[in-house]
Amino acid sequence: MDQQKNTSDVVRLRELMKGIKFAMLTTVEKLNGRLSSRPMTLQQTEFDGDLWFIIGRCSAPAVDIMDNPKVNLAFSDPKNVDFISIQGEGTILHDKEKIKELWNPVYKAWFKGGIDDPDLALLKVQVVSADCWTAPSSKLVRLVGFAAAAITGTRSGLGEREHFNLN
Repeated sequence: MDQQKNTSDVVRLRELMKGIKFAMLTTVEKLNGRLSSRPMTLQQTEFDGDLWFIIGRCSAPAVDIMDNPKVNLAFSDPKNVDFISIQGEGTILHDKEKIKELWNPVYKAWFKGGIDDPDLALLKVQVVSADCWTAPSSKLVRLVGFAAAAITGTRSGLGEREHFNLN
């Protein structure tokens, strides 16, 4: 039954993340233990519980993840007023076949040696859990919900929170 629930959570997260290209990746800094966030481009693969990013093997986030694999990814879809916070375990990999699958010539701006650049690596994030906040899709419905909340002091109609456990 848990496996079935996990599968439905994966499907729901896949739907919510569809079309979102960027995330803020938060890691724990190796040197001082502070949280550090930076934008990352999500590789467009079919979400199956893992998320993939191109990363520099010697970059600060890669070093942080090798020291402490706990990461958070924050996604936002302002058009649909959806917000997703994903907690996971990051791994830095050098999988040549996966790199070939995900490679885009645009990445040559960061990796001068192209697909053979020695600093080119992958960040695989195994999603552990996620929280999503979604608002009604219609701007008018959102405005009416905000107005009603302001008048009545209730929060109904402002959106929903969903929690997912994948592992």
